Amino acid sequence: MTEHTKTTPAISTVSKMLSRHQILIMAIATGIAVGSQYYNQPLLGVIANDMDAPSGIVATTTQIGYALGLILLVPLGDKIERRMLILLQCLGLAVAMVLASLSPSLGSLALASMLIGVFATIAQQMIPHAVELASPIQRERALATITTGLLVGVLLARTASGFVGDWFGWRSVFIMGAALAVMMLACLALFLPRSQPQENHSYVQLLLSLFLLVRKQPALRRASAIQSLLFFGFSAFWTILALLLQTPRYGMSSSVAGMFGLVALAGAVLAPLWLRIFRGLGPIHAIRSGVIMVVASFFLMIPFSSFIGLCIGVVLMTTGLQVSLISQQALVLNAAGSARGRFNTVFMASQFAAGATGSAAAGIVWLRGGWTAVMILASIAALLAIILSLVKTNTH
Repeated sequence: MTEHTKTTPAISTVSKMLSRHQILIMAIATGIAVGSQYYNQPLLGVIANDMDAPSGIVATTTQIGYALGLILLVPLGDKIERRMLILLQCLGLAVAMVLASLSPSLGSLALASMLIGVFATIAQQMIPHAVELASPIQRERALATITTGLLVGVLLARTASGFVGDWFGWRSVFIMGAALAVMMLACLALFLPRSQPQENHSYVQLLLSLFLLVRKQPALRRASAIQSLLFFGFSAFWTILALLLQTPRYGMSSSVAGMFGLVALAGAVLAPLWLRIFRGLGPIHAIRSGVIMVVASFFLMIPFSSFIGLCIGVVLMTTGLQVSLISQQALVLNAAGSARGRFNTVFMASQFAAGATGSAAAGIVWLRGGWTAVMILASIAALLAIILSLVKTNTH
């Protein structure tokens, strides 16, 4: 590695294991934080009607903000005490939620949504924080718990948003988000242990090292590309689902779109079970199986866009995406050495940049070709992911 990608070996600053309640609080906070960027997706139809303008830009700017936070804030955890950084992001998230609830125009809502995305990267601060604080014997369990919290937060956020938005209006959803951010701030201030960062590089050097990692790590590039293509289609689906269900053919409310988050929870259960089949065979086989499931889900939802067809497609899509994500992270972190935080930044930032692109592209394609065109677009991206997963690359 070059001087920018070298890191000081991590030194444990905690003499005892993380308690179960600390791990649980970290998992819940991770779910709340990452879920906050998805509140707007079931509400896009309602927001569009209220402001009399296409609302897809709101979902797009949220994911752009998340990608910016991954690049600009998450690497700071290698240099600045991470607990303080997490608490400051909780405060910023609460303020951004309040601004969103008060937005008088689509432009101001889009800007507030971008800030929500930036500060929602608390979730990606929590993962390296757990690695540092957990003892070696509990590290795997802690990461599994926090990752589960992340997935549940992503899925339940849409459900909660849909129901609250239906009953109290879309602005109330962001008020709810602000309240959750304040509660998260209070709990983490009481229970989250401190870290002692070991990185001596300047902030600019930390950011430059991200580009060097991309250039010098082919395994990281491929993992990021495969998962980004899958997330492109995933984001396209969720961005358009609420609009599809509010068409005359369905005539359903935003709460129904949110309920699909509950359906997708099946993926959280099925993915670990599916991965057991590939235990001992290596992660690449699991990755390919996950990608195939995602492709199958998009193809299924082209001719079978009934309520039942959508439910089956959501379960397949979420299971496949999670199987691939868990396996890709194993590959990435095994190759990362002491640069896990920045490897994670590259891996996740590429996905959410792709997610923002998927949301924007889906909005354009929806207006011109409807649901079928959106699913074809998602299928093409997933097919490219299959091709990349079949290409061998040097992992060193």
